[in-house]
Parts: sequence; structure tokens; C-alpha cells
Amino acid sequence: MHIEYDDNNVPDISSLVAKNYDNVNPDEVAPVKRIGVLTSGGDAPGMNATIRAVVRAGINSGLEVYGVTRGYHGLWKGEISPIGMRDVSDTLQRGGTFLMTARSKTFEEPAGTVKAAKMMEVYGLDALVVSGGDGSFKGARALARLGVPVIGIPGTIDNDIGCTEYTIGYDTSMNTAMEAIDKLRDTASSHERCSVIEVMGRRAGYIALNVGIATGAEVILIPEVPFDFDKDVLRVILDGRNKGKRHYIVIVAEGAGDATDIATRIEAATGIESRPTILGHLQRGGSPTLRDRTTASLMGVHAIDCLLNKKYNRIIVEKAGKITDIDIEEGLAIKKTIPEIEITNANRLS
Repeated sequence: MHIEYDDNNVPDISSLVAKNYDNVNPDEVAPVKRIGVLTSGGDAPGMNATIRAVVRAGINSGLEVYGVTRGYHGLWKGEISPIGMRDVSDTLQRGGTFLMTARSKTFEEPAGTVKAAKMMEVYGLDALVVSGGDGSFKGARALARLGVPVIGIPGTIDNDIGCTEYTIGYDTSMNTAMEAIDKLRDTASSHERCSVIEVMGRRAGYIALNVGIATGAEVILIPEVPFDFDKDVLRVILDGRNKGKRHYIVIVAEGAGDATDIATRIEAATGIESRPTILGHLQRGGSPTLRDRTTASLMGVHAIDCLLNKKYNRIIVEKAGKITDIDIEEGLAIKKTIPEIEITNANRLS
């Protein structure tokens, strides 16, 4: 890999396509010896387990591994250091990401991508492993289009990456939200109150839908399904009250509405005391569950296997419960939505 960089002549990479290695003779592909690993976008429980797996599996396979601090922002600035076995000890059970993560305005521009690729040359990095969400993978694809071999590992609590059935952090975030809502239900029942709880999910309602089912919510509002406030919220609560119910739970994904506004409207229309709760970044923290630890670990190992087998520019995915991989261009083209049957079943349970 060699990147020609000139501040006054930044190449337009928008029309480039990342090289697909599916039908390439492995003998004709240069092996990787030194790799970088970074976490990007919003943090997700299990990211530390991902880093640990990449480092341990990489070193045990004869690779040199370097950690990139603060995601793509740190990559183009050269915040890159060797990372060893001892550095990832006692990290498996910790939430967040010890490599940290950050948004990078610079990297969003072609000049920033070229700077990042050039910095990889400076440190002699042959490939990059990226853990993050859809935006992080688009950044990885931009590097791949410049000739940088990349591997993406899905780490986002929203579970909204189209090419994989599961993303690291999703299970932990749902359990965190479920435990908080169970506690709120206790106090709602004590005060004959309606609790309106806002969970994360700007464009995807997976957390809201599944947590709503798990906590027995009366109303679940998600961005994928338009709703009529009178029919889908007020009527449901009033029908419950008229049948003798004395407490109510409304779950709303952040992309479907504002908890404070919804609670105000419910109380004004029904006279039922209504309190909003926004769980916010509480859902990003905490020790990852068994599922997130094992999925992160196995995806990290698979990422190293792809690199060792000269299978570059891939996204590691879960399909039918198995860990596999897909070409990054193909993976990012896949869209994901909640199956209608899941929405129907949730309505039948409300």
C-alpha cells in the first residue's frame, strides 16, 4: 500500500470501490504482519472483549498489533501504540472501550481519509480492524477504497447493521434498560402512575420493541411504525384504566418521540399522573453480558482468521447463529428492518 498525499491535490475517492478478494488467488495477495485496531462511534458493551480477542488471537498468530486511541480521529493524528497481551488483561468484563472513541469531522472529508491512510504507512500498519456501527464501517470502506485492507466488527447497541443478525452490545443494553424499567414499574404501581420511558434508537426500534415485550409495556413506540397518539396511546391507557388497571408503562424509542412531551400530553388528556424517564447513555455502560462477551471474542478471532487467510475488506457478521463474514461493499448495501410479525406479536401482547 502506498498513498500519494498532497494537501493541495486530494484525490476524490467517492467513485472508488474497495477491492473484493473473494475470487483472488491468495498467493497473489501480500500477507499482513502488523495490524491496527480501533473502536469508533458510540461505545458499546463488549468492545473491550473485541479488542482483547483481536490482540490475543493476533499475537498468538504471529502478528504485531497496535492500538489506535480515539477512533478515526486518533488514526489520522497518529495516536497509535503497540498493544500486548498484558495490556488487554482484566478488560473482558469492563464496559466501554479502553481505546476510547471519538467523532472526527476531519475524517469525514476525503483529505482526512487520505491522512489516516498515510499515517498507517508511517507506522507500517498493513491492515486495520474497526469495531463500530454503520458510520464506522463507511469510514473503513473509505480506507479500503484507498487500498487499505480493513475488517469491520459490528459493535453498536442499536442492532441496526443490515448485514448481521446481531451486533455486540445489544444484549447488554437491553438488559440494562429492562432492569431500569422493572424498577420504574414498581414505583408506578405504588403511585397509580404512568411511566413514559425513552430508550435509545434514533433510527431503529429494536431495543424499544424487545424491552417493551420483556417488561410488559402497555404501549411501545418505534420509528419504523407511525402512530396515532389518540388511538395508539391515549385509548390504550384509558381502556386499561376502565378495566381496573392502575399503572402503565409506555416505551418510546428516541427516534419515535420525546418522553417528556408524551408524558405531558397523557397527563393533560387523562388526568393520570405521568412521569418521563430518559435512560440515555445509561444503556451504553455496564459489564457486558455473557452473549456480548462471547460474540465479541469469537468475532475478534474470526477477524484475525480473515487477515491470516488474506481475506480482506470484510465485515464480520452473525448469520443463523454462526460467525461468518461478508464483503464490505456488499454488507453496507444491505438494509435492515424489523419484521412485521414481531411488531404484530408485540401488539398482541400489549
